[in-house]
Amino acid sequence: MAEGLRERKKRQTRQYISDVATGLFVERGFDAVTIAEIADAANVSVNTVYNYFPTKEDLFFDRSAGVVDRLARWVRGRREGESAAAAVLRELREEVEAVSPRLGLLPDYAVFMRVIEAAPALRSRLWAISQEVQASLEEALREETGAADGDDLPHLMAGQIGWVHGTVMGVIGREMVKGRAPAEVSREVLALLDEMEDLLSERVLGYAVRERARGGSAGDAAVG
Repeated sequence: MAEGLRERKKRQTRQYISDVATGLFVERGFDAVTIAEIADAANVSVNTVYNYFPTKEDLFFDRSAGVVDRLARWVRGRREGESAAAAVLRELREEVEAVSPRLGLLPDYAVFMRVIEAAPALRSRLWAISQEVQASLEEALREETGAADGDDLPHLMAGQIGWVHGTVMGVIGREMVKGRAPAEVSREVLALLDEMEDLLSERVLGYAVRERARGGSAGDAAVG
């Protein structure tokens, strides 16, 4: 369905407020900027800001929704004969090889990370987002394997698979803050991914394999 005029204006207003806020946060630091100042700079009311962003942290992490369900989307979209871990490793490699800004592989990411490092509230929110990523992944694993409510295996597997993603994001953030070139960091993270895959057990690497189309072997079923 095509986006209506009303929806487009709301989206544009939301993005404009977020862009104005980000500029202020980068210039002065997260804690030094108030919602009232953001509203004034964006030429909107304080209530309008809160209508789009319930908290100041939401203004900074305005694209967090795409991160929270990232691993779950990759698992649900895994290929025939591919396990959950293999899908995440493949998707990460593709993003890293492409020097994707979605993983923070861009020069401006250093500025973004420095703002977070200087603000306890943002560090707390970043931790909370990582927990949401984990919970979303666990939910996807439970659905994809048909695990019972009392089965702890999806939780354990989400921890192992999430470790790969979290480590990659942490290393990228650390190296970009040093002012390094995204392409250099990309090459190093690709090597790191190989090392991490070697550390994962066969049980993790073989968990939640998507059943092949008719003609595949019985061992290819999605199992816990």
